[in-house]
Amino acid sequence: MSKTEKDSSGLSYDESSIKSLDWREHIRLRPGMYIGKLGDGSAKDDGIYVLVKEVVDNSIDEHMMGHGKVIDVVITESRVTVRDYGRGIPLGKVVDVVSKINTGAKYDSGAFQKSVGLNGVGTKAVNALSNYFKVQAIRDGQTKYAEFKKGVLVTDGKMTKTDDKNGTYVEFEPDNAMFKNYHFIPEYLDDLMWNYAFLNAGLTINYNGQKFFSKDGLLDLLKQKSDAEDLRYPIIHFKGNDIEVALAHGNQYGEEYYSFVNGQNTTQGGTHLAAFREGVIRGVRDFFKKDFDASDIRASIIGAIAVRVQEPVFESQTKTKLGSTNMAPDGVTVKSFVGDFVAKELEIYLHKNATVADALQKRILQSERERKDIAGIKKLANERAKKANLHNRKLRDCRFHLGDKNPRNAESMIFITEGDSASGSITKSRDVETQAVFSLRGKPLNSYGLTKKVVYENEEFNLLQHALNIEDGLDGLRYSRVIIATDADVDGMHIRLLLMTFFLQFFPDLVKAGHVFVLETPLFRVRNKKETIYCYSDEERAAAINKLGSKPEITRFKGLGEISPDEFGAFIGDNIRLQPVLLHKDSHLQKILEFYMGKNTMTRQEFIIDNLRIELDRVEAKDKDVITEEVAEEI
Repeated sequence: MSKTEKDSSGLSYDESSIKSLDWREHIRLRPGMYIGKLGDGSAKDDGIYVLVKEVVDNSIDEHMMGHGKVIDVVITESRVTVRDYGRGIPLGKVVDVVSKINTGAKYDSGAFQKSVGLNGVGTKAVNALSNYFKVQAIRDGQTKYAEFKKGVLVTDGKMTKTDDKNGTYVEFEPDNAMFKNYHFIPEYLDDLMWNYAFLNAGLTINYNGQKFFSKDGLLDLLKQKSDAEDLRYPIIHFKGNDIEVALAHGNQYGEEYYSFVNGQNTTQGGTHLAAFREGVIRGVRDFFKKDFDASDIRASIIGAIAVRVQEPVFESQTKTKLGSTNMAPDGVTVKSFVGDFVAKELEIYLHKNATVADALQKRILQSERERKDIAGIKKLANERAKKANLHNRKLRDCRFHLGDKNPRNAESMIFITEGDSASGSITKSRDVETQAVFSLRGKPLNSYGLTKKVVYENEEFNLLQHALNIEDGLDGLRYSRVIIATDADVDGMHIRLLLMTFFLQFFPDLVKAGHVFVLETPLFRVRNKKETIYCYSDEERAAAINKLGSKPEITRFKGLGEISPDEFGAFIGDNIRLQPVLLHKDSHLQKILEFYMGKNTMTRQEFIIDNLRIELDRVEAKDKDVITEEVAEEI
């Protein structure tokens, strides 16, 4: 074919077809290559949090190299500022460091031996994806700054004198054209700052007026993530060169891990986490001289591991999964380094702490009894589930799943709906490539206080478990987001609570890992002949009425089934609104479940009545007692 000849598609392929993009154009055209998915901030791995991390990571790397013990972070609704007190960017390279790909100090292994960012892309991506970006370096009594808009240099400040302490200041505002309707969720940012503190004992992070500081590293992390009353023995904690480990066993179902590489929270694990899990099994077996089943050893475990790896290889730019097999280019493997260390140190610890060893053995034997107790029913249930999967009317699956090697795997989600009318609307309007639907028969069973046997005895729970593929942990989870989609009424709220109880009771790690969400759908449709506005609250309805004027038509949606498929498509597409299910760091899971879903009916009744009095203030005094009695009877 000649250089101007057209191919079979009818399109010409010549010199004009070859395009070269500059660094900012490439990042803005393919942001997923640099920060993963864009998102609106409802998920903890959405792009706006990656932007924050990329900037803070640089300050952390300075601290790791022994420069700067304090980092100041301020995050408002739309703007982020980060100030460290390290060495400061060399003044002559302030512009280049944030605007030229493959420019940075981290290619020099002498300057940053074991940092997170090794590809020179991080702050360039933040710059390119920000409406406004400012960088300022303070170094030895002099300072220089530069300002950008969407990666384009608009101000190149001159070098001037200053009395400020050495360090680097970065300020940016994410581009709202790229990150549509974005919002920062405080709990996600709190977790991020705490993780930085836990992994860098002695570092102080001042974030929005709050101090984040840790003395004992991963020991402090597990103390925060668990409740002392639920742990079977005191947390085991030990450190070595380039490795730190903490672990304990509780009473919850499943396994719960927090893993880190060079300060990066590897939420999807990787070679270091796999080695840690294997090391725990080996250490326990070696100490007790018994070939315990691996699942019994790891059942109810809560663990944390942090390693420092030279030139780490991650499976994506967002660095959520370690792919490195070696600790250093010419060093020992990650598997043997981590596995041998954990096995050896755990065995030594158990020899020195007989009480802990006894408590650990009791937990393992309890798990063994529970596993054998449900073995029969589990086998039958799994056989039923396999038959159902051949033609599972409850599940309308999608094409791509979380574990697939496909660019859209992180977009995969499943909607859990109540009844056929709601699932019908979603099914007709969904993206069949990334959105699945699981339809409930009605109100699910209240599973609080029941054993895991109920997951297999209850057909609906068992089919849901298999649809998600979480029977043996989160490694096989098929969807990035598990979305509860129920009506915005009392029955819908009840179903929502019952599903949350199911997940928190039997699969708490699914919630803690940030995979469970609640779908927000509009309560009202306000429209006239020219415009239609969907409103998610009374305040939005009032604003819409004020905007449209002239008595617009107002529709109140009572259930998801009332929303047509054509309309529903707008609510589960690019503008989908999701509310993440979060556990506050001070929450006691079992106490929460017991209060809301236990048999303490009178206590709950009194709580509800007490909190209803705020609304009852609007009622005439003579009617208050009557209304209170009617509410109490209904409850």
